[in-house]
Amino acid sequence: MTTTASASVPAADARVLGLAHYAARGVLEHVLAQHGATFPQQIALRAAVTAEAPQTPDGLVVLVRASLKAAPADIRTTLDELLARGLLVMNGEHILPTDAGRSLLAAVGAQTAPISARIWGGLPTEDLAAAGRVLALVTERANAELAALTA
Repeated sequence: MTTTASASVPAADARVLGLAHYAARGVLEHVLAQHGATFPQQIALRAAVTAEAPQTPDGLVVLVRASLKAAPADIRTTLDELLARGLLVMNGEHILPTDAGRSLLAAVGAQTAPISARIWGGLPTEDLAAAGRVLALVTERANAELAALTA
């Protein structure tokens, strides 16, 4: 099923961005729930898997916080949950993804890929490029405002 934008579509703003985020997140959370995982767990696990180098728990908290903007204590709780499930493991001072953690991400990715294709498919390349530029700028500005509020 393909739908097209109509003239009544509102201009992008914080509300429209939030609605899109939560709609897409709802899809992901539905799939994650089938695997007994939560959105914060998936973000933390992905950060561990994609980190350029092995991370200490504190380093992983910093990486996850950059995405989730959650309190460090909440992120540590999430890391503890992943450790308890065997999706992450301590190796000396580093916290590393396990094969089970990598498999979970792969399974969720395989399940969400066709859904994502239906959501994103058919959107004009130039629209995606424009949206990407706008969202990158909004993210940069929001991060700066958050930093000022928490300084």
